[in-house]
Amino acid sequence: TFCYSIRLCLEKILLQCILQSRTLSGADAMNALRPFYFAVHPDFFGQHPKEREVNENSLKRLNGYLENLQKPGFHSFKPTQLTFYVRERERNSSNVQESFSASGFRAVSFTLHTRDLLSTVLDILNSCSLSTEHIQSLNVNSQSHKEARSTVNRPIKWDKTYYSFTGFKDPEEELEQAQRVETTLISWLDDNEASAVKKLKKSLPLRKELERLKFELSHQLQLSDIRWQRSWGIAHRCSQLHSLGRLVQQRPEVLKNVKGRTVVFTDRSGMSAAGHIMLGTMDVHHHWTKIFERLPNYYKLQKRLLFLEDRISQLLGGIQVIYIEELQPLLTLEEYYETLDSFYNKLRDSRLLFHPRSLRGLQMILESDRYAPSLHEFGHFTIPTVCDPATLQWFIFAKAQEARENLKRKEEMMISEKELIDTSAEKFSLDRLYKEPSVSSAQMIDCCKRLLEESLPYLQGMHLCISHFYSVLQDGDLCIPWNWK
Repeated sequence: TFCYSIRLCLEKILLQCILQSRTLSGADAMNALRPFYFAVHPDFFGQHPKEREVNENSLKRLNGYLENLQKPGFHSFKPTQLTFYVRERERNSSNVQESFSASGFRAVSFTLHTRDLLSTVLDILNSCSLSTEHIQSLNVNSQSHKEARSTVNRPIKWDKTYYSFTGFKDPEEELEQAQRVETTLISWLDDNEASAVKKLKKSLPLRKELERLKFELSHQLQLSDIRWQRSWGIAHRCSQLHSLGRLVQQRPEVLKNVKGRTVVFTDRSGMSAAGHIMLGTMDVHHHWTKIFERLPNYYKLQKRLLFLEDRISQLLGGIQVIYIEELQPLLTLEEYYETLDSFYNKLRDSRLLFHPRSLRGLQMILESDRYAPSLHEFGHFTIPTVCDPATLQWFIFAKAQEARENLKRKEEMMISEKELIDTSAEKFSLDRLYKEPSVSSAQMIDCCKRLLEESLPYLQGMHLCISHFYSVLQDGDLCIPWNWK
């Protein structure tokens, strides 16, 4: 009996060693995915807010998928479709599912349906056209993975007649069917409504606390608004407001100049191009205090900035220079002033011939990462700071009438969008209906029109976010793609 026990122990140890040789640990997976994280990390997309948000949300869903893979006994997997914007130096890919932008990155969409870390890591890297050679240094490769699977811990492969006779479900057939069947809104809500309700109920006390803190601080400091640049969770936002509240108690004198302003919690401290007070969430009170102390100087610079915008407008026939937070990168006041100043000097020296006030009512934004002017669907011109003045003049003349038509259509679209949001929220008794900044008004309108044709009792009392993919946020918000099926 003793010898038999010893033999069993040795066999168990040997089995574990072989299994470890073919599997990937969570830490190994993170190391193997370093090139991928470097290529898609949101911090590298500061100049592209839409792409940054898509990558942020896709990373959340990917991390959830990877966490589930590491849970013992977890077998309920559903194909997960992800989209990432991948930074790239060389644009030489021929993958038809990838599309390049003019800004040095490409959009990549792929579906994960693997049930182990190694296969998942390889799928991710291959889908993004990234090298997998470095995985061999982790003492794991696809060949050893296949060999180990063929000899150890191989699942029993029953004949198809076994499943038809016993009535049990064929796991391979289930997976194939799941891959063939496209996720629908109804099926997804069926599977995720309970989880969302549970998370939402858990978050309700924190949501009330957030509203209380926001109201008290806004009233106490006479702020116009308090916002967040990124979609942090409710607990994170409460923590930030508590931190600001402590600063108010400790140094009330430094906040005397914030009246009527908007405070934005973001990645860095300063004043934004839109004139909002930015508080970096990684900064300590000392940094925040310096920002509040500098406010008088920021206000002086803002006046000079407004003067520059006015001078540019006069040189361009009365066209208005604007800054759109949702569409432009988050610039500091200093950065935006330098951009305007450089552009103004170029215009002044070129002596363009625009009839005074001939372009009144039109709008333009300046961007430093473009090389050709364009006209946005909302009617404003997007002008590169490096644009040749003669090219600029020709483009504005040629597109002026179209710009006026787009501006008029924008007003109609905004009214229609608001009406549809209100009607949808009322019909489904939603507590909140909103969209991500990367979802356009046209997409939101299309989404709401189709929603109103459905009967969706699951949504009562929920927070619904219109996005580009399905997910349940940590505080219970339901995210659905605008083009849901």
